[in-house]
Amino acid sequence: MKIEVITLNKEDTLQAEKLGADRVELVSAIQEGGLTPSYGTIKNVLKNTKIDVQVMVRPHSYGFIYDEKDWETIKEDISMIKQLGGNRIVLGAITEDGVVDEALLEKVIELAPNIDITFHRAFDQVTSQKDAYKTLCNYKNVKRILTSGGKDKALDGVNNLRELVTLSKELEGPEILVGSGVSPDNLAHLHNKIGANEYHIGSGVRMDGDFGKDLSGEKIAQAKTVVN
Repeated sequence: MKIEVITLNKEDTLQAEKLGADRVELVSAIQEGGLTPSYGTIKNVLKNTKIDVQVMVRPHSYGFIYDEKDWETIKEDISMIKQLGGNRIVLGAITEDGVVDEALLEKVIELAPNIDITFHRAFDQVTSQKDAYKTLCNYKNVKRILTSGGKDKALDGVNNLRELVTLSKELEGPEILVGSGVSPDNLAHLHNKIGANEYHIGSGVRMDGDFGKDLSGEKIAQAKTVVN
């Protein structure tokens, strides 16, 4: 099992690395669900850390349906990440019909053919998660899908998450990365119910559950104990 931790800057990421996180998701504007970090933040993180860094690429917080203007921003952000030496992004896009936006996904892959993509929680707003999963299986760049099983919190989506994990094994497709409300306290319960290989933790490994405070070595150690 792997534990992915949300980080906001270089100091966060260095701390996550030191405390034993397997991977980080680097974001800005966490209060808005996470947006694309600044050039300076991405540069400082990639230059100073060795841990795998998935950089959020999300131009705004009002939905996951993107128009041509949004694509222009996404394109520039991915080009910037590539220029800075990054090869991992977190991205999700759907259409008005509630299916994966394959046209945008194909443009991303054409721009960055070797990019490692986590398709994020836009996946929780699709009409059919099983159909969306099968669609994403067609894209080798999509390595994992961050999801709470279509519910607000992973604890509420355990049945759907378990079915998605089973589907991922059957189709040998992207990993299911379980997120939203995951904490060291409920990780064992979630894992027993879902059986995923990867879990995504945000405020659950912060002091007092607060993104304004440091990561907690004790809480990450607790999560790693469950993992191991």
